[in-house]
Amino acid sequence: MNAVGAASELARVTTGTRRHQVYRLIWRWHFYAGLFCLPFVVWLSITGMIYLFKPQLEPLLERRYAHVAGGPPQAASAQVAAALAAVPGGVLNAYELPAAPDAATRVLVGKRAQINRVFVDPSSLRVLHVVNENDRFMRVIFYLHGELLLGTAGSVLVELAASWTILMLLSGLYLWWPRTHRFGGVLFPRLRHGSRTFWRDMHAVTGVWVSCFALFLLVSGLPWSKSWGGMLQTLRQTYARSASAQDWSIGSAHDRAVASLQNAPLRAASMPGMRMPGDTEAAAIGLDYTALDRVLPTVIAQQLTSPVLISPPSRFAPTWAARSDAGDRSLRADLVLDGTSGALVSRTTFFQRPLLDRIIGYGVAIHEGRLFPPLNQILGVFTALGLITLSSSAVVLWWRRRPAGVLGAPPAHAQTRYPMLVVTLLVLLGIALPLLGASMLVVLLVERIGLRHWPRARHFLGLAPKLDV
Repeated sequence: MNAVGAASELARVTTGTRRHQVYRLIWRWHFYAGLFCLPFVVWLSITGMIYLFKPQLEPLLERRYAHVAGGPPQAASAQVAAALAAVPGGVLNAYELPAAPDAATRVLVGKRAQINRVFVDPSSLRVLHVVNENDRFMRVIFYLHGELLLGTAGSVLVELAASWTILMLLSGLYLWWPRTHRFGGVLFPRLRHGSRTFWRDMHAVTGVWVSCFALFLLVSGLPWSKSWGGMLQTLRQTYARSASAQDWSIGSAHDRAVASLQNAPLRAASMPGMRMPGDTEAAAIGLDYTALDRVLPTVIAQQLTSPVLISPPSRFAPTWAARSDAGDRSLRADLVLDGTSGALVSRTTFFQRPLLDRIIGYGVAIHEGRLFPPLNQILGVFTALGLITLSSSAVVLWWRRRPAGVLGAPPAHAQTRYPMLVVTLLVLLGIALPLLGASMLVVLLVERIGLRHWPRARHFLGLAPKLDV
């Protein structure tokens, strides 16, 4: 072999070795991400799947007291009075317009730190049921999904898990993406190559097919989160040209309640369109609830998409307000009403909102399976089941391949360096997802400093004696 051929062969071997080292580095981050994320992925997939079917499950759960025999309804103000009598000391948060002639009226009554949903027969004014809003089944599922029932700490933990899941999916796509023209084991499983190949293909094929849908759901869920959602809210308040209120909630249930106390009825983050407990000055000055009877015909004439919430004035907003709280947020509209005359003051539709609000609105509607049901729900279930399959196959692969006495992480080589492109991509991802970036730095520092002189830990984690990653 001549000198040129030898140099070419050396370059080819060196390039191949470098690619192999990069592959193992990304595999190691993929392993770390999976180690932390998989329990959360399964939990969020199960709770998210249940919440997808809120439109079907909620009427089923409320069927005993959500319907009435019918008959001419009494005045809306009388229905509100019956609901307030059922919750002594409460104040009106919102009156929900009955969606059908046989539907019970829902009246949302705030008392101290709680919101109670009161079901009233509009004809007889009989109270059919009273329930704390946060005790309703789908609200419990909502909080289990978004904050693990742990408040702010749970919200941050879910956001951290979602951020690492994004890294896990992106790194997994790099690891499993086909590098040849053979698509067996990538786009479809090979079923005649034994159990080891079966589980490997289940992991790879499921990941390739489900990752794009999962990434969309993860990104569309971030606006609700405590840290990322809070930064997005600050960005919106800084650059939005419209004075319209933000139409999505952030942080924990407690955070939403605090934010709601600081905003007008249509700006309430916990229950958009409702007054929050603490607006007791309306009761103190003797709010004229007969104004509801005057604004109701105007609201009905506007033909808003159900459910429609009508809320009274507060110290922040002297006018009555109504809004559609439809799951498909592109169908929503907000009304401002004069309580004295019942006249419409203004109407704001979804398409009059800032561009950022519309983008997030579409994302939230798809995330909840409400933009184009039932296909939207079917895609959500497909993604959730795919993530559960991805997680279970990953555990099986790890358990079958894990050497005795060690964690089973891909070994780290002492002389391996991150290529500049990989570093740049990780930095950009860390900037876009600050909790991910901060936690990745912690992992690197722990590996470099905390575990460098701990032989047993190095051996268990597969670290090099002189770690240089």
